Amino acid sequence: MIIDANVQPHFRYNAEIRRYLPATHKLRSIPDVEQQWYQAPGGDYREDLYGDHYPGSDPQTVARHLFDEAGVQYAILNPLTRGNIADYLLNSRICAAVNDWLLDRWLEPDGTDRFRGTIRVNPEDPRGAVAEIERLAGHPKLVQVGVPLQSREPYGKPMFEPIWEAAAAHGLPVAVHINGGNGVDHAPTFAGHAHTYPGYAAFMPLNYFVHLATLIVEGVFGRHPDLKFVFADGGYDILTPLMWRLDTFWLSMRDQTPWVDRYPSEYLPGHVRFCSSAFDGPVDTGQRQRWMDFSDKSALVMYGSSYPHWSTTTPDVMVAGLDDAQRDKVLWENANELYQLTSPVERSAR
Repeated sequence: MIIDANVQPHFRYNAEIRRYLPATHKLRSIPDVEQQWYQAPGGDYREDLYGDHYPGSDPQTVARHLFDEAGVQYAILNPLTRGNIADYLLNSRICAAVNDWLLDRWLEPDGTDRFRGTIRVNPEDPRGAVAEIERLAGHPKLVQVGVPLQSREPYGKPMFEPIWEAAAAHGLPVAVHINGGNGVDHAPTFAGHAHTYPGYAAFMPLNYFVHLATLIVEGVFGRHPDLKFVFADGGYDILTPLMWRLDTFWLSMRDQTPWVDRYPSEYLPGHVRFCSSAFDGPVDTGQRQRWMDFSDKSALVMYGSSYPHWSTTTPDVMVAGLDDAQRDKVLWENANELYQLTSPVERSAR
């Protein structure tokens, strides 16, 4: 069984989003989703997907590629919006429009019943984000909340906590994903902007650790034991050394964080998952089983193709070199535990 935990559906054309915006926002200037600050040299999407439809924009085509050809049973759709926009109210309306479009074009007409979706919210508008979660959390095909990796502040800061509290109350994980678009994009490194796409692609995903560390150190996971975060851009190759470092400093300065009642690394299993379309770690497949044992990564990582992104890989590439138990965890068990996708009958049959 295979669950693809990270698929990005796209609009058929840039102006399609306006059909889902309120009348007061239809004429507003909205960034073109194609005009990102950093462009992959060969194009943002897989070369073979350019053709009759914009890549990732036709549900039937996506279903054929994922379900028929790649052997995927379920796909979690995590659409992008337009990046961070200075007008936070407009940004919130864009998120709501993306959600309505996802329901209207992808989830409601889905005859396969194999697509699941994401409630996109704007974390710079906590009140609006909570309202959007409350509006859509009851839909059976919406299984997580989505926020951009780019942020002015780490997600452990108090201003964001009402969003995480609402998500946890409805049993919805929070998926953090790089959200491109010609908006107010924050620097991919702590020292500023990279000059090239390779610099951006190498450094931006690693910002997840700042969010993760503050969620632990600020006590967010402690206050919300059911809260789960999905870091959907990989980067788990840096997890072990940085968690070791965080454990060490916490141990020597526990008086500053009395609400953190265990080693920071011990929060990972109950609160954190990663998506990756490629293996973050040794290129030598003979070393991968041992590598996954560090920080028990096989219990944290979920296969996510990032379809139709240029870097998308097939499931067999992602799990090459892993043992059977690790393969099952990465390909479907971790995602199924998180999203509860299979019925008891289906689970017992396997």
